[in-house]
Amino acid sequence: MARLEWGNQGRSKWGCSYKRTTLIVCLINIVVALYVLHSLYASLYIYSDNDSRAVVEYSPDQIRKMEESVRIRRAAEPLELVKLVKKLEKELWGEIMLVELPQHLKQSITDEVISRLKTLSANANSSEQREAVESWRKEKLNEVKQLTTGRRTLNSTVPQEFAEMLARALESDWAAMSEEIGLWIPSEIINTEHNDKPEGEDESEEEILPGRPVPSECHAELHTDYDGAAVRWGLTHHKESAADCCQACLDHAKRAKPGDKKCNIWVYCPSEFGCHSPDIYQHKHQECWLKYAENPKLNFKDRYSESYRNSHPTAPLIVPWVSGVTSA
Repeated sequence: MARLEWGNQGRSKWGCSYKRTTLIVCLINIVVALYVLHSLYASLYIYSDNDSRAVVEYSPDQIRKMEESVRIRRAAEPLELVKLVKKLEKELWGEIMLVELPQHLKQSITDEVISRLKTLSANANSSEQREAVESWRKEKLNEVKQLTTGRRTLNSTVPQEFAEMLARALESDWAAMSEEIGLWIPSEIINTEHNDKPEGEDESEEEILPGRPVPSECHAELHTDYDGAAVRWGLTHHKESAADCCQACLDHAKRAKPGDKKCNIWVYCPSEFGCHSPDIYQHKHQECWLKYAENPKLNFKDRYSESYRNSHPTAPLIVPWVSGVTSA
């Protein structure tokens, strides 16, 4: 009986020790956890406080250097490059806008420009053509601007939904639009005469042809080019002088057989730099053309006209050929 009591007392004592031990361990863990949290919070506060103090504590010298750095950076900005980029963006936007115009509208504009140019005379120069196109552009711009405000004009070929886009193209992007529709008017060619005569020299002085004198029967005419059917091509027929060329024409007429074309026109190139002609060949010095014409007619006389020189930019001011009609 004594043993049993002792066992029960021992178990009750140990059971009480277990509870106490668990409580003690839990309390210790809580204390340690609170201490760790306190330590972390304190260190974080100290670090943030030190960091905030470091941000604002700049010396006057450091502030001056930072301001100078900002000033230098702004001064080094590529302003010209920025302007160029903006200009390119504007041009690119204009090209995109032109691409957005429907093809039938571009064709309609092209037809209108061509119709306006056809109202000019055949001899109209580049300046007159430009003035006609500019007049059409202003009229068309006024028309599409009225469309943008909601006022429909009579006989307008522009759809209302494209009026604003077309107005912008006509007003600020006309050069790009001209290229888009294939409109190109060449620059006006201004031909000037170079006067290389000494001052005071008589302008009426007769020009002298190189070589022996031309006989009177040759009827030589300076700066003259007669038309006619070639009986001897000058490309392969060269003579030393205009007199020799005329003599070749006279000889050809004497040797011609009945029914053959007899030479009655000679055309000679006295210029060392060659002579101009509207054909595809390069006419060189001393070319001698023998021709025939029942009723001789002039190709060119004295000077090439302004309209001819506008269409033939390589043409000189003065006709370089020397010609003559030996018989009518």
